[in-house]
Amino acid sequence: MLDPLLFIELAGIGLITGFLAGLLGIGGGMMLVPVITFVLDARGVVPDLAVKMAIATSMATIVFTSIASVRAHHRRGGVRWDLVARLTPGIVLGAALASAGVFRILQGRWLALLFGAFIGFTALQMLRARPVAPTRTLPGTAGLVGAGSVIGFASGLVGAGGGFLSVPFMTWCNVAMHQAVATSAALGFPIALANVVGYIWAGADVAGRPAGSLGYVYLPALVAVASTSVLAAPLGVRAAHALPVPTLKRVFAVALLWVAAAMIYRAWSG
Repeated sequence: MLDPLLFIELAGIGLITGFLAGLLGIGGGMMLVPVITFVLDARGVVPDLAVKMAIATSMATIVFTSIASVRAHHRRGGVRWDLVARLTPGIVLGAALASAGVFRILQGRWLALLFGAFIGFTALQMLRARPVAPTRTLPGTAGLVGAGSVIGFASGLVGAGGGFLSVPFMTWCNVAMHQAVATSAALGFPIALANVVGYIWAGADVAGRPAGSLGYVYLPALVAVASTSVLAAPLGVRAAHALPVPTLKRVFAVALLWVAAAMIYRAWSG
């Protein structure tokens, strides 16, 4: 259902997004959503549906990327499993509300604007290096459930793995950066799984979907991206311990600002 050249191009995007997932603790939605939107546009899918399917398909890839990434982080002892356990209930609740409810109601144009604003915010967060008060600590269980709900809900609307919120939140609470990145990778799995179930359910009876769709998820693109992203994620984890990650974050942030501007312009003008 995809021509060979397009499959290879999507597989290449999968390598990049998988590497970034392991390196920076972020999902690949920032790159995948615009690319998959373009792919579906070219296949005659109406713009509103194309954006929704791109977001859902991007999230589905995180199910596979997060598994590969977290295994590599766990071997290095970076994952705070106590935080994963306390954040996950809220994440599942927020993700279900977003993917099975609000996502279907919102127009694709507004989702595209939200996506552009989200990656712009993520880029600005990467460029800022604000000091953290040394006395600040993590909230109690109720506070972590609330934070998880916000992370799961926001991720469900923009097709991201939650690292854009979970990593800043944990570092703001004085969790070490390498632990925040590793724990964010572990949180990507419940975020993605809960949201994908919602996307499949909410999009099951939507008209105009292309062949190979499962709800809002476009399976050909999912296979192309997931097949390579799982290979690249452990390489990103290894690179995180050898490369100047702060410098890489700044370079990536500048690229994200350009993508954000393009996505907002597309949504606003279309």
